Amino acid sequence: MDALQDIRVLDLSTGVAGPIVGMFLTDFGAETVKVETPAGDPARAKAGFAMWNRGKKGVVVDPADPARVAWLAEQIKGADVLLFNNEDQLAQYGFTSDGLLRANGRLVLSEIPAYLPGFTPWAGGHESGELLGSVGGQHWRQNSVSGDPVDSVYPTVLYTHGVWAAVCTVAALVEREGSGAGQRVIVGGTNGLQELTTYLLVINPDGGDPSTAVGAGGRHPTYTRVVAGDGKWFGCGALGPKFETALLGALGLSDMLKEERMGGMVQALVLPDNIDWAQKKVADAFLSKTRDEWLAILDGLGIPCGPLEDRDDWLDHPQVKAVGMRVEVEDPERGTVVMPGVPINLTGTPGKVRGPAPMLGQHNDEVPTWDAQAPGTAVPPLRPGPLHGYTILNSGTFVASPFAGCLLSELGANVIKVEPPTGDPFRVNGYAGNRGMRSLAIDLQSPEGQAAFHQAVRGADAFIDGLRPGVTTKLNIDYDALSAINPGIVTMSLSAYGEGGALSPKGGVDMVIQAMSGMMKAQGGDSDPVANTLAIVDNTTAAMSALLITLGLFHKKRTGEGQRCWDALLATATYLQGGEITRFDGRPESPVGGLDYKGPGPYDRMYQVSDGWIRIQAGPGVDGKAAAIASGLVEAAALEGDATRALADALESSTVLASVDAFNAAGLAAVSVRRISEVVRDPRLLEAEYLHVRQGDDGGYIIDPGKYAIFSRTARFGNKIPPGIGEHSVKILTEFGVDEATIASLVESGKVVQGGPMRHALAAAYR
Repeated sequence: MDALQDIRVLDLSTGVAGPIVGMFLTDFGAETVKVETPAGDPARAKAGFAMWNRGKKGVVVDPADPARVAWLAEQIKGADVLLFNNEDQLAQYGFTSDGLLRANGRLVLSEIPAYLPGFTPWAGGHESGELLGSVGGQHWRQNSVSGDPVDSVYPTVLYTHGVWAAVCTVAALVEREGSGAGQRVIVGGTNGLQELTTYLLVINPDGGDPSTAVGAGGRHPTYTRVVAGDGKWFGCGALGPKFETALLGALGLSDMLKEERMGGMVQALVLPDNIDWAQKKVADAFLSKTRDEWLAILDGLGIPCGPLEDRDDWLDHPQVKAVGMRVEVEDPERGTVVMPGVPINLTGTPGKVRGPAPMLGQHNDEVPTWDAQAPGTAVPPLRPGPLHGYTILNSGTFVASPFAGCLLSELGANVIKVEPPTGDPFRVNGYAGNRGMRSLAIDLQSPEGQAAFHQAVRGADAFIDGLRPGVTTKLNIDYDALSAINPGIVTMSLSAYGEGGALSPKGGVDMVIQAMSGMMKAQGGDSDPVANTLAIVDNTTAAMSALLITLGLFHKKRTGEGQRCWDALLATATYLQGGEITRFDGRPESPVGGLDYKGPGPYDRMYQVSDGWIRIQAGPGVDGKAAAIASGLVEAAALEGDATRALADALESSTVLASVDAFNAAGLAAVSVRRISEVVRDPRLLEAEYLHVRQGDDGGYIIDPGKYAIFSRTARFGNKIPPGIGEHSVKILTEFGVDEATIASLVESGKVVQGGPMRHALAAAYR
């Protein structure tokens, strides 16, 4: 049985994020019909189209053809899910969201707009990772040499938007299995950006923006990409006091900790006044040996590391093949297509690539009219989140796994952070990702701690771990052990390299996977490789993990069956480059960047103006040159030569407001390139609860990301804050039926820690 067997999906969406939602649903067994107008999805011209739309059937419905529109209206009555970009897309067929939900009370209506529902701040309103990343603070928070904003060669935010929208759509299906009612789900581009940049958004709004002029490798000297004495680059993942201290010792730099400026604490490596000094000392020390020598030394210390490689070779990497992330599909238009496989794994109901993307209208005569859905619930329930009522135990540490718990709590689940008595070693830096969970601090290495934890498992629906393959077995918390206690448990394990292949037992981190998968080299182009400031692999993997849990819960709700699931940072890094590494004869070239990259062409890049920076982009069907001339900001004759230079010269005396307004009025999409401190003050975003503000414990204030999605019937409200170590231990164990005497003994022996709230004050940025 497929996880989404018998689920029927109509995909009206275009571009990247919306079709990716349809891709995930299709991969896990849904019958998905891609509905296009006669002009087709504009993204058909992109190489990634072959991946984002794989396995779907394709039909054309002309809005001017009453018979076809009537067929579509009937089809919607039989659909479980309808994916679309915005209300204008429905309006061309004469539909409205309210009308569709009245016609089909079980419909999950998923809107995936480019920005906010009903509003996009650039001309044309088209989906754009470049414009979204600029106006949303991503690009000015990217570390650089100059301190100026940096454009990304990857539309990463669109991939994150797609997987997070898939999570929310499946969560609504989970809720529908109990309530019998559909609802409207809105996951905008701002929400995709919010998921991707969560760790950057949790700031003191009065603290200003950290300098980004810290170099292309970022601010952390031991968690970065480095060059060895033989001129070869590699990723070094020494993050956290244990690994940072060990690496300084291997480099012969232990005396750095004796410096007054360090105060004996490795955390001081990223203090603003120490960054340049620490970076130079560490970089110079790495020149003493070859890359292979350093990789052997770091590997011996257990420090994640790996060679920096080329993106074009990534799909052929043995580990990528070993975990099923390289697939070949025979495409009727493109021939043999090599693309990333399914990046998440449910062992009981596995996903698979079910065929190529359809040609335009390929299945017009083959898609039957679906039977109408049964009537929805007359009085549908209201609940605080679609996953309200589900309990998830989360033992993950550092970034990706805790953040998965945060996202699941955003969907209303009761998520319990299971951490050692000393706490998650990254909980201070990982403040943002631990929000929304309660803490159970328990020693899982002791028989007494394991017994109490197993009691909790009896009442849980799912369990998440972020351990290397095999470690859960040693701790007696693997799927076999837990399912013997609770046959309906869904377990989810995250590792760096997945299950299978030579690298499977090794530890790995975001920074190293960025290096190995070719991301850094692609962003750097002909210059030095560039590390992404965002934990792009970690953050997106958090959404991947949440998708695994929701799919597992959906199958469990239908059948009562649990199952074991797993995902990997390696698989996410492959997915995030889908449009760039999907291969077939004649595919367009994938972009590469450069040092402090500003964009690929004169009408698709950043420009500095007198009071800041702007980002322009000629959207689909727009003549960038003609629109630039129509703006009145540049003379036509000047654009006959070096257009980039001409625009740069013409704009240097303009202002952000004047240039953005002029370009948008002329049809050339333009936005201000904003700092995070500007983003958190955007009145539209505040009104949409993109952010919340609360008092910190140090006298300052803390910005938190607010709502990550809109659910019309199962909305969650309020701040999510991180717990202290063991803040809820006794209460949680009591809820799971552990008797008072046992709890008291566990606390007295130190096997369980009952702590208080954590101090709500933010640490210095580590990236």
